[in-house]
Amino acid sequence: MTMTPAPTPSAPATATASATASASADAGVDAAQAALAGEHACVYGYGVVGAHLPDGAEPAHTALAAHRSRRDELAALIAGTGADPVAAEPGYALPSPVTDEASARALAVLLEERLGALYADVVGAATTPELREFAVRGVVMSAVQALSWGGSPVAFPGLDGRV
Repeated sequence: MTMTPAPTPSAPATATASATASASADAGVDAAQAALAGEHACVYGYGVVGAHLPDGAEPAHTALAAHRSRRDELAALIAGTGADPVAAEPGYALPSPVTDEASARALAVLLEERLGALYADVVGAATTPELREFAVRGVVMSAVQALSWGGSPVAFPGLDGRV
């Protein structure tokens, strides 16, 4: 929890601006933490996806490597703000059973769509150009990955149905 100093009688506008900036920075870090949690879930989920693809689980391995890399980059950005990056959960509940290639592909689409929405939240809340750029690339990557797994194109990736 961030403590904001009480405004002094001589500078209430400065203190109010400082509190607003602090709240905005907190919102950016909170959104980044949520996206990091989403990356952790994707890393877990792609292990499940790859296990249910016949012979060539290469697309799942490639996606898994990309999500691990993005997870590590995002954790470093969060640590750079002075916050402790959120840790991965020991396991994740799947939204539906994954028993074959079709259900594995459906899970991959869902993972990417949910992650894209989390990155869209970061774009709106980011207070640094580095974090905003990283989040924009995350939205784009998630949209492209969702399409590669059989997802449907949407006009505004990450925002579909949220505005």
